[in-house]
Amino acid sequence: MTDDASTLYAKLLGETAAITWQELQPFFARGALLQVASDFDLVEVACAVAEDDRAKVAAWLTGGQLSKLEVEQAQDWQERDPDLWAVVVAPWVLVQERGQRPALH
Repeated sequence: MTDDASTLYAKLLGETAAITWQELQPFFARGALLQVASDFDLVEVACAVAEDDRAKVAAWLTGGQLSKLEVEQAQDWQERDPDLWAVVVAPWVLVQERGQRPALH
């Protein structure tokens, strides 16, 4: 990781926080939520989005590791109210269900 990339990673890590589905619903309604697979590093994905790394983001979108939040997932989160972790990379809010999160760098 370059110095710039590690600085961005640290910045985004500091801006990442636990959040409830209730707080995320307005962003879902605007179509601004991107879901990150639970086995992926949320902050690494946020860095790629912030840096406009189209190749990485496209590969993750194609592979399903990153996706726009679907209605079915929103309904599931509404019913279960799981632990969620999110970071803003305008205009997006990247969200991940906490669980088997990878260890932080």
